[in-house]
Amino acid sequence: MDTVLVTGATGTVGSALIPALLARGVAVRAMTRDPGRSVPGAETVVADLRDPESVAAALKGVDAAFLNSPSAADAATHQIRFADLARDAGVKRLVLLSQYAANADSPVRFLRWHAEVEEYVRKLGIDHTVLRPNLYLQALLGFSRTIAQGFIAAPIGDAAVSAIDTRDIAAAAAVVLTDAGHTGRTYTLTGPRAVTHTEIADALSMVTGRSVVFHDTSADQFAAALNGLLPPWQVDGLIEDYAHYARGEAAEVHTSVADLTGNPARDVTDFARDYAAAFEAVR
Repeated sequence: MDTVLVTGATGTVGSALIPALLARGVAVRAMTRDPGRSVPGAETVVADLRDPESVAAALKGVDAAFLNSPSAADAATHQIRFADLARDAGVKRLVLLSQYAANADSPVRFLRWHAEVEEYVRKLGIDHTVLRPNLYLQALLGFSRTIAQGFIAAPIGDAAVSAIDTRDIAAAAAVVLTDAGHTGRTYTLTGPRAVTHTEIADALSMVTGRSVVFHDTSADQFAAALNGLLPPWQVDGLIEDYAHYARGEAAEVHTSVADLTGNPARDVTDFARDYAAAFEAVR
């Protein structure tokens, strides 16, 4: 693959994927909605998934594309349209970022939406690969304020989740975007073990040098804490996500990261150590 388009180029996964692709010797076209952003080492293009003309222009001359849409109530619609545009532009390979346990019959709306896009892409007739990562460890950065106060609160109880570092998602994506042999494959991406939120709090305590504890909370309390910070549809979706985690449905461990990259997936202790400064900054 000579040129790879990365959507969401300045996001958590995209910002790690671009240097991983550059290290593999391919040209990268970084797609961003912000005309003021420039991505080092990449050709930066301004396009929005809501604007088909801008997306079509961004796809011109691209060999492979990585599709990761911003969180939106109509994200599936935009992803499906992107897939159509990629096919029409002659893109040779499409890598779709989905979600662990995506299923059309799931009670979790996000998992239903991802399953809808997966099914559409399968029928599109384009060379494609699906990546299904579990809960992002980097999502803990969103808890920085409460971690500064010494606690993490979530409606998950003692259920374990095989959470993954987004740098490992990026490393796996770089491989399937540039190497042969992944057509039609679906890879579930997880960390090396399933961890409880108490274990996550313990890992953070170790790197911050102060006590961080986990508080199990009700779904209503969790929603109230997010009220005003996120739109109602997203809050409701996150409540469904955490109910899915609490039922023990996201604990299975897969070896895809190591199988694809040749390196073991990062553990929560690795994440905590590498991001210690981010948590210390909010003291």
